[in-house]
Amino acid sequence: MVTIPHDYEERVYAGVLGKIIGVYLGRPFEGWTYERILKELGEISYYVNDRIAHHPPLIVTDDDISGTFTFVRALPDHGNRRDLSAAQIGQTWLNYLIERQTILWWGGMGNSTEHTAYVRLKKGVIAPRSGSMELNGKVVAEQIGAQIFIDGWALVSPGNPEQAAELARKAGSVSHDGEALYAAQALAAMEAQAFVEDDMHRLFDVALSVVPANCLIAQIIRNVRAWRDEDNDWHKTRARIAAQYGYDKYGGNCHVIPNHAVIVLALAYGGHDFQRALMIGNTAGWDTDCNSGNIGCLMGIKLGLRGINASPVDWRGPVADRLYLPTADGGRCITDAVQEAQRITAIGLALADEETQKPGISVNLTASTSSCPPRFNFTFPGSVQGFHVISGTARIENVETGGGRSLAVHFTSSAQVSTATFIPPDAVKMPGYGLMSSPTLYPGQTIKASVSVDVGARVYLFVRAYGVNDELYLLKGDTIALSAGETRAINWVPQLDGGSPIAEVGVAVEGPQPGTLSVHSLDWRDTPDVNFTRPAHNGTLWQRAWVKACDDLGFGWNGVFRICQDAGTGMMIQGEREWADYTVQATIIPHLARAAGIAVCVQGLRRYYALILCDDQKIRLVKNLTLDPEKGQVTALLAEQDFTWQLDGAYELKLTTRGDRLIAAVKGQALFDLCDNDHPLTGGAVALVIEEGRLDCDSIAVNSCPLDSSHIH
Repeated sequence: MVTIPHDYEERVYAGVLGKIIGVYLGRPFEGWTYERILKELGEISYYVNDRIAHHPPLIVTDDDISGTFTFVRALPDHGNRRDLSAAQIGQTWLNYLIERQTILWWGGMGNSTEHTAYVRLKKGVIAPRSGSMELNGKVVAEQIGAQIFIDGWALVSPGNPEQAAELARKAGSVSHDGEALYAAQALAAMEAQAFVEDDMHRLFDVALSVVPANCLIAQIIRNVRAWRDEDNDWHKTRARIAAQYGYDKYGGNCHVIPNHAVIVLALAYGGHDFQRALMIGNTAGWDTDCNSGNIGCLMGIKLGLRGINASPVDWRGPVADRLYLPTADGGRCITDAVQEAQRITAIGLALADEETQKPGISVNLTASTSSCPPRFNFTFPGSVQGFHVISGTARIENVETGGGRSLAVHFTSSAQVSTATFIPPDAVKMPGYGLMSSPTLYPGQTIKASVSVDVGARVYLFVRAYGVNDELYLLKGDTIALSAGETRAINWVPQLDGGSPIAEVGVAVEGPQPGTLSVHSLDWRDTPDVNFTRPAHNGTLWQRAWVKACDDLGFGWNGVFRICQDAGTGMMIQGEREWADYTVQATIIPHLARAAGIAVCVQGLRRYYALILCDDQKIRLVKNLTLDPEKGQVTALLAEQDFTWQLDGAYELKLTTRGDRLIAAVKGQALFDLCDNDHPLTGGAVALVIEEGRLDCDSIAVNSCPLDSSHIH
């Protein structure tokens, strides 16, 4: 019997928080030995960024986070079905990963396990063969990656360890094999069961139930549990682990066996204390951020927010829910723990709903089933979703108000609070993994906020955008006077140069006396009316608003935009998955191109519609979508006609998406008008598309469709 716990959504949030806290905690000293950690840092009881020589930032782009919350998108992309295949998860890699740029450690074929698997996938090797020992060898196949990314599969499987283990095995087999898969299965099962089981010994029993009794992972669990009872000192048990399962016993850069043993060590000794478990996992050394992320997620699920908050130190304040997910779906990069938790909860409820159709399964759907809560809703205790004070004397906190929760801004006289919608200034030069992102907010979109004050005050919405020399400048909406106790809905449409990416959105308050501004929600849903071109100022961050999924991307030569692709298809992408019912228009100049055009409803590199000029003197409307990878990549031809074009010519292309309807035109002449009734893509970003050549373009206009579709042409 599978029962969704009544606090499922909040426990998912705690698990997401635990994951990112753990990764941020362990990242600065990743790869250090136990001896070095004790000598230079002592026991790791809190964030140590300011104690590391180069003072690394706390909030960073990291593969452990990016992979975890990206690969689980395979479920909604394939209909939230429990029979999701390894091949479909492998297809998800090819859709969201940009080669040598996002998510993975691109350490080279035979060196990085994930890079090796990606090369296999790209060459048409279908998962699970892409990660098999047969192709990649035992050492490469048994590195740590399958274990790192399992948390998402557990978070969508509350109280269902068998499902979590099955999904983790399939996902892990895209890149790994052998003991690496057993580690992933064991840990995923423990996390899933932690939603309904508090006893760590029983969780270890669940882990043992989903792996072969004679595998090395099972031996580690049995041994560490026994050593814990014998030693009653985690340092002594760690020494036993180093002697029997240390790095010197296994090959490769980061083998799963030593690191799985560290996770079991931390859980065995710290199973009821969030801070102690993280301290042991990090102080023990080796792959600290990976291990710490898994430990933090499991402990977050098991103990909930109370367990995280019970620590004597503030784990949540410095993080403020922030995380980055750079992929080919650039509009999802700037996100936070609340948004990701609510997306994961929706997947988990969809899977549970599928289970209700089967005999003997009971599902208690008591968690929130809202599919589209406001982007900033502050639902969970303590959540701030990246908001911080940027001016004035103020303090923010999450409070309960009238049956819900809100962000309380306690101000002295005036204050501005904001949250990121694009790469924030402190992340522009982030070291390590690249931060590739599109903005989440654009000119022409309607910002909607619900606010109240406890004293008479003036309130306005504002944005800050990158302008001259990439300095932030302020643009604010109308000031609204609110009476004490009054709640108001405030709407504002920011109007600014489409080439100036909006970096932050916020709320400001001005009052004659101290008081509290309550922000109940803040959101935007509509598709923007925006013209992407080179801005008048001399900043450069507007270029980074485009996701570079091509071999070369240039700005400001003969055309404002220039993309080049040596082989295959390249794309330059901007926008959000939520964009729907819009028209994109651009005049393109193709050079040496096999095909060139524009795309709509872009949901990654293998999910989009495109209107393209082809070198056989045809113009085609195509759909790129692969639901069954075993049949190969599917590019469906929706319509075509003869069209004479030449290199270096200028061609105005126009493509409209409205629900399942697509309308295409070239040089103002209507070409195609059809409906796609087979798994239609009904929303997504826009892109320029090039196949083996070069394309120039001066501007790309996006306009929301009028309700009267007769005006679309």
